[in-house]
Amino acid sequence: MQVLFQNARLLDPEATDLREGMSVLTEGDRVREVSDRPITSAGALKLDLAGRVLMPGLIDAHIHVYLSEVDVGRLTEMPLSLMAARAGTLMRAMLDRGFTTVRDTGGADWGIREAVETGEMTGPRLFIAGRALSQTGGHGDFRLRSDSGGETCQCCSGVAQISRIVDGVPQMLHAVRDELRKGADHIKIMVSGGVASPRDPLEATQFTREEISAAVGEATAWGTYVGSHAYGADAIRRAVECGVRTIEHGNFLDAETAKLMRERGAFLVPTLIAYDAMKRRGRELGLPPVSLEKNERVLAAGLRSIEIAKQTGVPIAYGSDLLGKLQDDQSREFLIRAEALPPIEIIRSATTVNARLLRREGELGTIKPGAFADLLVIEGNPLRDLGLFQDQGAHLSVIMKGGRFHKNTLSR
Repeated sequence: MQVLFQNARLLDPEATDLREGMSVLTEGDRVREVSDRPITSAGALKLDLAGRVLMPGLIDAHIHVYLSEVDVGRLTEMPLSLMAARAGTLMRAMLDRGFTTVRDTGGADWGIREAVETGEMTGPRLFIAGRALSQTGGHGDFRLRSDSGGETCQCCSGVAQISRIVDGVPQMLHAVRDELRKGADHIKIMVSGGVASPRDPLEATQFTREEISAAVGEATAWGTYVGSHAYGADAIRRAVECGVRTIEHGNFLDAETAKLMRERGAFLVPTLIAYDAMKRRGRELGLPPVSLEKNERVLAAGLRSIEIAKQTGVPIAYGSDLLGKLQDDQSREFLIRAEALPPIEIIRSATTVNARLLRREGELGTIKPGAFADLLVIEGNPLRDLGLFQDQGAHLSVIMKGGRFHKNTLSR
């Protein structure tokens, strides 16, 4: 099927202003032609945008489709079947908000990715890490202190789907190879303490250099990369020195470490909305008091890390990392970042920067011939009003993913 968008104001993230009077033709799942002159195509479905803004679909580089509870401990007795059903609801809502591609950083497997690709489930295009890798007692170890046993069954305990415990280089090599065997697009490791894990110090550095290097070496041999959960500058520095490519969160980033990230080509994936949402709504949704206390500390440091990254030239990706019912705040990351960055840079983070992170430049986050036909039509100009990304997609009149309409209010 061909679709012809006419009279569009094109938002090209690589430019600084809208391009007036543009036409875009899609064919199948790709963009076929982009022109500042009328395009002729007799068999195409024609949509006259009448000056509405046309832009690429959004990309979120840090989500968890299986984390349907704010208190992750509640997943302990949840079967995988229920987690998958809830994930379907969460993914559809992401697409409703204009996110046509997302990177899951712990939990999603090849099965749910395949369900989206084949149309059994509705959601964004998924890039997956499989189960995140954690050391014993690390950010991904959700066992109780009274539990001296090993890992629990994934079928019976949903929390076991999120991460796996790895200690030592041989176990790390096996775990990375195993997650890649099972279809992971990238590998996720935990190299510091975290907010959602109540039993590890926030400042803790986790995994040895040898373990981190082993993960990076195996991922590189497979042709992919490693991303790491990290808050403190020490943890970030060790990870980047060992070859980790993406730093998730990075709230306590300092200038010296940022310079290292720039030199090594590492990405920062801030998730400021996660801390804002947990402060506002976490207590009522069951976040433990110890996690609420940790959250206050990382919340205060978040914007400063973005400012340091911008000043140093570190590429800043768009991530949200929201849990459960907090995921409806996914688009508020645009508003929080506006305190430190101009709208075009925030939009780039959710389009072209994230496309580079995913190694899909020219295919995602852009509107050019050969790119995926992931398109949004917006009722207004987001370069002037980032509020147009709010309200659960209410200001989006068209959402197209891979050449198929998820939403179209212009054809009546």
